[in-house]
Amino acid sequence: MNGYLFHTEDDRREMLRAIGATSIQEIIDVQVPAALQMKRPLDLPAAADEMSLERDLRRLSAGNASVSSHICFMGGGAYDHFIPAVVDEMASRGEYYTSYTPYQAEVSQGNLQVMFEYETLVSQITGLDVSNASLYDGGSAATEAVLMALSIVKKRSKVITSDAVHPEYRDILEAYLQNIDAELVVVPSGESGTSEALIDAIDDQTACVLVQHPNFYGRLEQVQQIADAAHAAGALVIQSFDPISVGLLKRPGDLGVDIAVAEGQCLGNPLQYGGPYLGIIACRKELMRRMPGRIAGQTTDRRGKRCWVLTLQTREQHIRREKATSNICSNQTLLALRATVYLSLLGPQGLKETAEHCVVKTNLARERFAASERFELVHAGPVFKEFLVRDRENDVEALLNHAQDQGVLAGVPLAPMDSQYSDCFLVAVTEKRTEAELDRLMEVIESASAARSNQLAQTL
Repeated sequence: MNGYLFHTEDDRREMLRAIGATSIQEIIDVQVPAALQMKRPLDLPAAADEMSLERDLRRLSAGNASVSSHICFMGGGAYDHFIPAVVDEMASRGEYYTSYTPYQAEVSQGNLQVMFEYETLVSQITGLDVSNASLYDGGSAATEAVLMALSIVKKRSKVITSDAVHPEYRDILEAYLQNIDAELVVVPSGESGTSEALIDAIDDQTACVLVQHPNFYGRLEQVQQIADAAHAAGALVIQSFDPISVGLLKRPGDLGVDIAVAEGQCLGNPLQYGGPYLGIIACRKELMRRMPGRIAGQTTDRRGKRCWVLTLQTREQHIRREKATSNICSNQTLLALRATVYLSLLGPQGLKETAEHCVVKTNLARERFAASERFELVHAGPVFKEFLVRDRENDVEALLNHAQDQGVLAGVPLAPMDSQYSDCFLVAVTEKRTEAELDRLMEVIESASAARSNQLAQTL
C-alpha cells in the first residue's frame, strides 16, 4: 500500500496524524466489518508480460456469450437492434467521447446543442411538449416520473401500477416509495391485460397511474381508456413505452398521457451487461417545472447568434440536493447522442419500417411456437416485438442452457422475476433476425428434449 499511496513512510505517518488515526488498518476496520475482511495476503499470480496477459484475457472473454457470437432472441428491456456504423463513428469523436455534462452553458455549446436536438427528437416521438436531456435508465425514469406526479398532485398518495410493468422497474419504484408517504398498488394481469384492473383501482386518492404499453410481456394496453379514467378522477397518467413501437403505435401524447418514460437502449445503443443505458422522459408543458434532470434550451447571445443554455431550473436542482425537486443531477449524454444520431438517420419512415419488421418477424416466430408440441403461447392477441412462451416440460433452465451451447440465446427465463411464470421464457424478435435464424431457434429448442434424454441415458 505504501508504494501506491505514499512517496515515503513519513508521508504515510503525516496523513495518519492529520486524520487522527494510528494505522491504515484502523481506517479499514472503521469501513469494512471484520467478518468481511480477508485476513491473509492476496493470492495473486506472478506478474505477466503484456502479450501473455492479452492472451489470457482473450481466452477468458471467449467464454462469454454475446450477440457477436450467438443469435439473440433475448429481450425484457434490452434488445439486439441494428446499429448503423455512423452512430459509433459520431459517438467516438473526442469532443463527445471524453466530455462530461456541463454545469454551465459556456462550457460546451456542442454538448448543449446535442442535448437540445435530443430533446426535440424525444418530444417528437412521444407527442409531448417537453423532454429533458435524459436520465439514467428506463427504471429510474419511471420512478422519477412517479415522484414528479406525487409532487404535482397534492394531498394524494396512491400510486397504481400493474404486474405487467417491468418487474425491475417496480422493484426500483417500491424501493423509492417505501420511505415516503405513498401507497403502491400493483394490480394483477388478466386475460385481456391489466387495463380494466387499473381503471377499477383508480379512486379519489390516486395521484398517478403507471402503465407500460407495450408491457413487459409485449402485450398492448388500453392506454387511452386508462388516461380518461385517471383524468376524470384528477390523477396523472405515466406511460412506459418502447421507442421503436411508436413507428406503428400511437405516441404516448396522442393517447392522453401526461408523462412518458422509456429505456433508450434500443435507439442505437449496444447491449451491455448492466448498461450504461439511457432514461427517456417527456411531459406536457404544464408540468415541465417539476421535471427532473437537465433541460437544454435554445436562445440568442448578445450578438444575436443562436446558442444553447441550461434552462428552467435553478442550480439547487443539481448542486444543493436538499433544495432540489429531484436528486437526479446528471444524465447519459453520450448515450443520448447515440440516440440522436440513430433517430436522425432513420427518420419517421425508417422508424416505421423497423417497427414493421419487428411485428412481422415476431408474428412468424409466434406461429412457429404455436405449432410446436412442446411449447404454447401464454397470451393471445397482438404483441409488439416479444411474447411469452410456456415450456410444457417445465425445464426452462435446461432448455435455455442447451440453446446457448448451440449458439442461440433463446430467451429470458421468467422464474427469477415472476414465480407465476416459472415455466415460461420471454422471446424477443427484432428487425435483425432472419427467417433462417428463426429456423435455427426452433431446431435447437426442439432438440433439447432429445439431448436431455441422451444425458439421462448416459447417467444410468
